[in-house]
Amino acid sequence: VSTQSTWGTKSPPLPSSNTLAPMSPTFGSPAKGRLSPAPFEAKKTTDSFYGDWAVDRNQEDRAPHSHFARMAVDTQQSNDELTWRLHPIICTIGPKTQAVDKLKELIQSGMSIARLNFSHGSHEYHAETIANVRQAASEMGEIIAIALDTKGPEIRTGVMAGGKGVMLQKGTNIRLTTDPAFLEQCSAELLYVDYTNLPRVIRPGQQIYIDDGLISLDVLTTGADYVDCSVVNSGALDSRKGVNLPNVDVDLPAVSEKDKGDLLFAVQQGLDMIFASFIRKAEDVMEVRRVLGEAGRHVLVVSKIENHEGVRNFDEILEVTDGIMVARGDLGIEIPAEKVFLAQKMMISRCNMRGKPVICATQMLESMTSNPRPTRAEISDVANAVLDGADCVMLSGETAKGAYPSITVQTMARIVREAQGAQNHYAQFDLVRNGLPRPISIAESVALSGVAASFEVFAKAIICCTNTGTTARLVAKFHPAAPIIAVTSTPHVARQVMLSRACIPVVVDRAAVQHPNKMVMSTRRMAAAIRHGLSIGLLLVDDTVVVIHADDMTEGYANLSRVVRLDNAYLEAIDKAVPVIPCQGRRARL
Repeated sequence: VSTQSTWGTKSPPLPSSNTLAPMSPTFGSPAKGRLSPAPFEAKKTTDSFYGDWAVDRNQEDRAPHSHFARMAVDTQQSNDELTWRLHPIICTIGPKTQAVDKLKELIQSGMSIARLNFSHGSHEYHAETIANVRQAASEMGEIIAIALDTKGPEIRTGVMAGGKGVMLQKGTNIRLTTDPAFLEQCSAELLYVDYTNLPRVIRPGQQIYIDDGLISLDVLTTGADYVDCSVVNSGALDSRKGVNLPNVDVDLPAVSEKDKGDLLFAVQQGLDMIFASFIRKAEDVMEVRRVLGEAGRHVLVVSKIENHEGVRNFDEILEVTDGIMVARGDLGIEIPAEKVFLAQKMMISRCNMRGKPVICATQMLESMTSNPRPTRAEISDVANAVLDGADCVMLSGETAKGAYPSITVQTMARIVREAQGAQNHYAQFDLVRNGLPRPISIAESVALSGVAASFEVFAKAIICCTNTGTTARLVAKFHPAAPIIAVTSTPHVARQVMLSRACIPVVVDRAAVQHPNKMVMSTRRMAAAIRHGLSIGLLLVDDTVVVIHADDMTEGYANLSRVVRLDNAYLEAIDKAVPVIPCQGRRARL
């Protein structure tokens, strides 16, 4: 927990190579030498959030061809220390990054959310990882969310006899059996598959993919407990590889017995969100919620769309889920690979219109698993996910088992910052605003007006007081160019809002802000947010902020939006009226 006794108190150094130098004694203004003083000598008409590209207002300028045609490669967006990265990075934690020191390196490099893949590892292993993530975050003074990724209704092959892989040759035949007697006796001629109904749902002429599609099989005939196939392409096959059945409605339960145990483990460990695998319909999401139960009612459920059925039922899934992950790995096997980009753009756009956070995942910087530099295509892939409107981007094997996990996160952070600088934030705000069905709720109208005001006054931040995270997510829905400082007294809410773009969480001490008058409570929260913003260099004297909160007669939603100029007189007045509020907030700008 960090406290600031005055507006200009020195903040602890940031855990990164871009560590800020101490603040000067005068209300958080930058100390000499921290950066080139030129940007601070006079108030700029535009800044890193509101450059010419970010706020094109004319209809002609907002057209994509006009907007992107005026860009230049000589800008330094990714190296601009004034720019805050608005899009969180999710890192999968594995053997290479489980240790506390490695986790600190990931946090320093830009990790916001740690993902635990429950397709692998025991509860004891993951409990150790959870403890390590929390220790690393605590020692670095950062807020880091933790997500559990379920195994889901996966289909996998058995274990190869003798523990050694085999080579399947093109044109040869292979029998897939569901007889558990062959679970550990697999060979190039006989392969166990753990889906009992496989012979009943597959038909001759259809295809089966193994190991992310690296091996293709044509179905020849089916029997009571087997499927005979022809090998379409040669490939090496090892134990327990994934099996995909494109264009087949698999009747596996949405939540397996293993998943139920894992979900209850997540509740016991106090995790923040669930990445639910292979969600195919709205009922699957509700089943996950039933397993989480009353004790897990606050855990967010993010639905992973990774098969054709999930894409077909996307609208009903979006209605009941807290967020979406575009899981392109299995999706690229379940539907034609050339259709994946269409599914990605469709899902991201619909999430943006509904204000639901959306993650773009799988193979984003895959080559960096073994190389220190990404391919040019991967760089474009990450950047285009941001330009499409993804809230978060995710790394899988790159950080779980890769040779360069920290360098990979740093690379992704630079790409994201460059891409967000190329966005036309006002045009995206306009699209969401114009697409709203009227009438809209009071809370939504206040969020909309607050974001609109932020564009008009070039606000450096939008401060919102939120108990459940809903207000912060509503503000994020309208795609502000400025960061959102989400102030809450509930730690799990602070961690969860990082799933939405632009949110910087600040947790205030509940007892310190408590007051019979809700306006006083809101003022105390706002003061804590301003103090935190000044301490980390996000805010400077004479900056303008937008504040969104509820009045003293409203319960459950925000109904006020106001604009505040942080001049010396205003800061001194708050310093006299509002006591110092103990708080902890996200500090890293990478």
